[in-house]
Amino acid sequence: MKDRFARRMKSLKASEVRELLKISQQPDVISFAGGLPAPETFPVEEMAGIATDLLKREGRKALQYSTTEGDPRLRALLAERMRSSHGIEVSAEDILILSGSQQGLDLTGKMFIDEDDVVLCESPTYLAAISAFKNFSPRFVEVPTDDEGIIIAELEKRLGENDRAKFIYVIPDFQNPSGRTWSLERRRAFLEVASRYEIPVVEDSPYSELCFEGEPMPPLKALDSDDLVVFMSTFSKILSPGVRIGWLTANPALLNRYVLLKQSADLHTSTVGQLLVRGYMDSHDLDADIACIRELYRSRRDTMLKTMDEEFPPGIRYTRPKGGLFLWVELPEHINSRDVLEKCIERKVAFVPGGAFFPNGGHENTFRLNFSNMEEERIVEGIRRLSDVIGTFIGSNVKIVTGAA
Repeated sequence: MKDRFARRMKSLKASEVRELLKISQQPDVISFAGGLPAPETFPVEEMAGIATDLLKREGRKALQYSTTEGDPRLRALLAERMRSSHGIEVSAEDILILSGSQQGLDLTGKMFIDEDDVVLCESPTYLAAISAFKNFSPRFVEVPTDDEGIIIAELEKRLGENDRAKFIYVIPDFQNPSGRTWSLERRRAFLEVASRYEIPVVEDSPYSELCFEGEPMPPLKALDSDDLVVFMSTFSKILSPGVRIGWLTANPALLNRYVLLKQSADLHTSTVGQLLVRGYMDSHDLDADIACIRELYRSRRDTMLKTMDEEFPPGIRYTRPKGGLFLWVELPEHINSRDVLEKCIERKVAFVPGGAFFPNGGHENTFRLNFSNMEEERIVEGIRRLSDVIGTFIGSNVKIVTGAA
């Protein structure tokens, strides 16, 4: 058949994580690859009861078309939660329900990006955001980060050099892939720069409630006095990814445009999914559930870090996240993590090579580890196997490196 595809199809390729999941779903593989929540935290029996009751009481409504903006009661519950838990002053009318927060990234690309426009992002950043935005052929401008977040002087420099910058995409809390969290001072300085340049900010916040240590930082949206921040989040990490329910809030002018784009994309998010989540929030203590998830993930993080501290060869740097699902590893520069992965697959252990998280390439000596989806005994065994493989790549002349990546 004659090639009639759009030009954008030539740049599309399969997600490295999605492809790795095909391998990691084999029962004998110890996978640190996907960002999968622990399935034992899913409220299966509770959801079954809610679903049965829902279909008996509201079956015709649940199986019917719905409004694009989403179920009014669910939006009201989310607004209340955002005010009480996040300090974000919103009403139900300020919220749009999404088919997972990934849809929010796709709609953002559709709204803002023309070919060769500039998207600014942290370096590294979430690879599925790179994929979502790449469909619209932007130029990615990466902004370096440190342990406190995006580096403000570097952000100002890049904004000054790129007059086609359309928005800044960031994950300030327990970032995917690095696990780092921005300091309060960095958040305020960032918003001051965004205000000066009058540039929209897309704040992706799927992990902020998974804080293991200290007090959670306020979202950028809660500190935003100029209404520049588009805040999006999801139930995928605090309830279930399978329900595919996310949400966003933005200033009215932007929110109206998101609604129009969603109308043309899928009309509305699954009515059944929305009403299931609404029913769960009405009848169960979501905060108590999240507290249990935090304890489980904290223990798994501690096990992973302890084993890495004991087993990893010298010359390796890695982050020590205070929440979330991930940590980030830097190998000596002469080692390519894709080569390490190839050998690890032979040993039945998997991770995601770090180059995938840099939209402009490079940094192939890095990789991401997930600690949420493996029992502690398998974390220990997997890290030992990984350490053995890394040891075969490290030369005797590598200096010992301490501290975070």
